[in-house]
Parts: sequence; structure tokens; C-alpha cells
Amino acid sequence: MSVCQAGGQHSGGIKTPHTAGVAPTFDIVHAKISTQGNIATFHMAVADKAGTSKPTKTGKLAGSRVFSYVWPTSMNSEVVGFEKNAGILALAVTSHSDFDDTPLFDENSDNNPGNDGDIWHSHWVVLQPDDRCGKGALGVVDIPKGTHPTLPKTWPGLPILLDSPGWDPTFVNETVEVRVPFDDINVVNNARYDGVTAGLRVNQSVHAPLLCVVDVKDIASGDLSLPGKVGPQLHQ
Repeated sequence: MSVCQAGGQHSGGIKTPHTAGVAPTFDIVHAKISTQGNIATFHMAVADKAGTSKPTKTGKLAGSRVFSYVWPTSMNSEVVGFEKNAGILALAVTSHSDFDDTPLFDENSDNNPGNDGDIWHSHWVVLQPDDRCGKGALGVVDIPKGTHPTLPKTWPGLPILLDSPGWDPTFVNETVEVRVPFDDINVVNNARYDGVTAGLRVNQSVHAPLLCVVDVKDIASGDLSLPGKVGPQLHQ
């Protein structure tokens, strides 16, 4: 892994060699967050075409899988509308065939916003270590029954700290990107980040912990140390 400042097709960000045994569509070679104006661009490049592998449909929510491209950050969870210091704030691009969690958006344009979870879409998620997901594993933070934490306006109603803001990911060959506007871009410019590809799983009992990271495929830094520095994009 190296943290680069300039040069090449994938300039700046975190560059990492191919990882043996990882499917090319999830084998990270570059991860980066850059900003221009009030827009942050979350970028990831993999060894082969991104977004070509999706979970197989099982027909039930319990035990269903989620595939994801994820940018964990050092930004505080309150930046996007969650409670302050709730956990690790990450932007995730996900696909899952057995449920839909973007009730405000109709990704496949069929006039039904509740049937297109398999189409790649973006989320903000808040993660914390949760040994119930496996020793040393991370899980999306659950909302305990009877509590009412601060949540983003586009929270989809699931009992976890997950937001569905509707920022469409763009896939071009080996890259996936998401462009996200911020009221204060300095919170991004001052942040650190990493890149992860992973599989998540819905709990078999559909109870807490509801959504666990169970299959980390690749980590840009190798150790989730968030070595990437954002900073504004420099004009050539």
C-alpha cells in the first residue's frame, strides 16, 4: 500500500497492489476522496470491471447478503445527520437482491420504489466493532427499541444507523465513483479515509445485530488505518 499525492491515471489517494485470492471486481488497486467546490468525489478502482458481481437472490430477508464498495472515514457521524460520535462514518455503494432500503428512490424506473435493492446505490452507514458479528468484526450500529436517536431526513426506517441519500454511483470499467454535496466541504477536506470491499449479512433472526460485516474482501490500507488524506482537488 502507498499513499500517493500525484501522477498517473489514478492520482493521489491510496494505491495498493493486487491481492491474491480476491475476485478482481473486489480487488482494490486505488481508493481516493477528492473535493472540488462543495462536491466530494468518492473514487475506487479495482483490478477488473467494478460492479459485475451481485448477491444471489434467496427469496428471504433473513440471512440475505449485501455486496459493497465502502469508504470508511474519520468524519464525525453528525456531519450527515446522525448523533455525534456514533461510530465510524462510511459511504457505501451496495447491492442486495432480497430487500430494498431506498424507499424514496425508484432506481429501475418501473414506478415501484420498493423492488430495486439489487441495483447499486449509496448509503451512509455508521459502523462499530461488534463481537456478536464475529470476533473483531464490524456491524452497522443498531437502534435499540424504544430509543429515538437523531437521524438523517432520508433514513429509510430500518432499526440501524443507515441513511439512503440517493447519490447515484457511477460505474465505468474498473472504477466506481459517487459525487456527494456538502454544506461545509472543510469537514471532508480535513478527513482521513480508507477503501474496503466487503460482504455483509442480515442476521438470520432479523434481530440485533441486524447487519454485520462478515466477509471483508479487500482493504486498501491492509489494516483499516485510514491513511488517505483528502484535501481539495488541485487544478492542472
